[in-house]
Amino acid sequence: QVQLEESGGGLVQAGGSLRLSCAVSGRDFSDYAMGWFRQAPGKEREFVATVSMGGYSTTYADSVKGRFTISRNNAKNTMYLQMISLKPEDTAVYYCARGPYGDVTGEYRYALEYDVWGQGTQVTVSS
Repeated sequence: QVQLEESGGGLVQAGGSLRLSCAVSGRDFSDYAMGWFRQAPGKEREFVATVSMGGYSTTYADSVKGRFTISRNNAKNTMYLQMISLKPEDTAVYYCARGPYGDVTGEYRYALEYDVWGQGTQVTVSS
């Protein structure tokens, strides 16, 4: 059974940086797209970034483009989200999720396209 576990969240001042990690247990991590989503209090879960199975193709939400970088290390079964220039509006619970099998496009941005989710990690950005 595949399990995803996020880590790296915390409290940071505006303008600061954090790196989130998503450790994936189970086989075939490298055969699936992966993504990051977030949910702020009182808001719907929203897409943040996605990466193709090989790590060569990525897509970002406009709100984080240029500030966040998604990457993966298939040898370590781990995905990352490097976040810089953080803003108070980035405050949310961040979730990692497994996307479609065999993806090379790195373009899957809808939550319904992801079938396994982590429990989330809280990121709080103070002003």
